[in-house]
Amino acid sequence: MQRLVLARLAPAASLPQIGRNFTGSTFGFDSSAVPADANGAVGPNHFVELINCRYSVYDKSSGSRVQTMTDFAFWTNSGVALSTNLAVTDPRIIFDTYSARWFASMVDFTIGARRLRPNRFLLAVSENSDPTGTWHGVAFNADNAPNGNFADFPTLGVDTNGVYLSGDMFNRFSSRVGATLVSIPKGGLMENPPSIAGRTSFGTLSLSTRGNILQPAMTTGAASTPESVLAAGDLGDDFLPHTTLVASTIQNAAVASGATLSAAAVLNVASYTAPMDPTQPDGSENLDDGDARISACVRRVGDVLYAVHATAVNNRAAIRWYKINAVTKTLIQSGTITDSNLDLFFPSIAANDAGTVVVACNGCSSTVFVSSYAVAGETVNGTLSFGDLFLLKSGAASYQLLVDGITSRWGDYSATTVDPTDPNRFWTIQMFPAGSATWATQITELILGSPDSPQLNVGWAGTNIILSWPITAIGFRLQRRLEFTPTAYWVTVTQAHVVNGDQFTVELPIANSQAFFRLVYP
Repeated sequence: MQRLVLARLAPAASLPQIGRNFTGSTFGFDSSAVPADANGAVGPNHFVELINCRYSVYDKSSGSRVQTMTDFAFWTNSGVALSTNLAVTDPRIIFDTYSARWFASMVDFTIGARRLRPNRFLLAVSENSDPTGTWHGVAFNADNAPNGNFADFPTLGVDTNGVYLSGDMFNRFSSRVGATLVSIPKGGLMENPPSIAGRTSFGTLSLSTRGNILQPAMTTGAASTPESVLAAGDLGDDFLPHTTLVASTIQNAAVASGATLSAAAVLNVASYTAPMDPTQPDGSENLDDGDARISACVRRVGDVLYAVHATAVNNRAAIRWYKINAVTKTLIQSGTITDSNLDLFFPSIAANDAGTVVVACNGCSSTVFVSSYAVAGETVNGTLSFGDLFLLKSGAASYQLLVDGITSRWGDYSATTVDPTDPNRFWTIQMFPAGSATWATQITELILGSPDSPQLNVGWAGTNIILSWPITAIGFRLQRRLEFTPTAYWVTVTQAHVVNGDQFTVELPIANSQAFFRLVYP
């Protein structure tokens, strides 16, 4: 007699699965930049990668690259005038679910200048949801003051009312002087050509008051209040403990030249500091893993903010995460993701309406090359809990590409986004070393289950067994294995299922052995 066991799927965050997982751009082939500034986003049909030196679009169903060009060509094609003595850097790209448009940003800079010169924000919007089609771009001074400052490390956010840019401002002597923040009505950007005439610049803001590296939120869902801006109270690069975040709100963003900025709210949090540079298998400790800034996009889902930044725990780089009430500007929950062996750095975060969260990052140790990882979390009764770290892509070597004879630059950030067509699918872009002096980007789809795990049923027909499950469970696959041990493999049942009423059914002959069956998605 055959022994049958039916296995049901665990909750979404417990069994994350890897879907598409492919290499994007590679240093020396697609880009000559160090670091890459790995950034990208998923849309209805594509994943778009925008990194230093390269713009690429991938079909998300196959992972194939369907369009690519230099970042310089991307901006000139969008209508931005760039002279030959200029280059562009610090890319950000997002898909806005409210308008079904893509938004991209960078800054320009003067090649070979001995001192920092005033530069411009570059902003482009797609004509529709197809990123391979027409884009319309604009450029404007980051600082209009005489002897204007230079905007570094620009950030990008969006909500129903506007598009928002911020920059870390430096004077011509490379000294930090504050932050800038710009609010642009979205209505003007939807025009052809796009208009930025109604933008509001809040000038150079105090770091001590507004925080360090302002991140306007990428907003989705039903937000009941205007755009949120979040920053770390300190970069932590003094390696001392710091205990604050700073939150602000941009109001009246849809009104031409009428946006206002709320007073800053200080949030007290558990102490954090910048991590020391991690150790690689070759024994080196010169890989730049950044500081405690919020380097990746802040996500606002409804009225909840999700953010991550680097910190240090027991002399290892770790990840601090936050859930914040965007309305009251108060901390809901926070925690720290650590690993007993790995340094974890350059994290990014995304969340869906159900409170399912993915944090993705790099990690390495004295025995593990820099690799990409992720951890999934789910919210139960209002409390967010994370599972175990899991590997996305293994690095191939210890990375040594010195830009100043001392430091191997990495990062400066990564990106993780929710698929707008399926909230249980997350996409992340991370870096990994493809060789000892070659970085590459890895684009990974993470599948955190389906909303309802279907019931798998068994019946008998003579000498055959009949396995069935609801026809509403589209995309699930039937798998079987003969032993329930860690070394036993699940094998997909290749016999086609048939529709019988409201059930998919598969009929199999009985063998004189035990068997275990399950449904998996996809």
